[in-house]
Amino acid sequence: MFDKHYTYLLLNIATLFFPFVLSFDKKVAFYKKWPQLVWGIGVTGAFFIVWDMLKTHYGVWAFNPEYLIGVYIGNLPLEEWLFFITVPYGCVFIYECLKAYLPDYLEKPSKYIAPAIAIALVVAGVLSHNKMYTFITFILTALFLVVYIKVFKNRLGGYFWMGYVVHLIPFFIVNGVLTALPVVIYNDAENLGIRLYTIPAEDTIYSMLLLLMNVGIYEYIGQKRTTKKL
Repeated sequence: MFDKHYTYLLLNIATLFFPFVLSFDKKVAFYKKWPQLVWGIGVTGAFFIVWDMLKTHYGVWAFNPEYLIGVYIGNLPLEEWLFFITVPYGCVFIYECLKAYLPDYLEKPSKYIAPAIAIALVVAGVLSHNKMYTFITFILTALFLVVYIKVFKNRLGGYFWMGYVVHLIPFFIVNGVLTALPVVIYNDAENLGIRLYTIPAEDTIYSMLLLLMNVGIYEYIGQKRTTKKL
């Protein structure tokens, strides 16, 4: 009989399994880029772990012990720490696959996407200043989009936005399970109360920031490594 205490752990394993196995595809050769990926996951993970610890402490969300193995580091379950390894790995892998196999369909409009989203998030964040999860998620994402615009000057092209759209497919599967059971319990007093199935709408922006930071740092380190080789 399945022990439901392994639910979140198995979700992490399932999230990582196929991207890891397919990392050795000759055209993508994602395994060759693991050194720069470590930087992206490490720096971004540290940021999000602190954020998650604070949000858990202030009751923005909580974790249902029925679906956890019971190992905690700080006030977060081990599975949540693993989430910031498995999910970014899968998301950056999607990004690299799109670069390897598809043309940049969003190259031209991409230079307008980031500023438009940043402005919209600032407005929505200010209007929701009394909702901690909404306000902080929207404003931080808007600020990092400004960094993206200034530092990368659209060098990521449309591939980032293509990757973001494609990643929403596994996002809705994994997050749908996490919020439907629920493994993660949200305090609706701290969000807009708008659900996409059972997923708070803010999670789509949270995931955008997670992907943006990982890809941004990953590409920045990659460019540095390339420059050193020249």
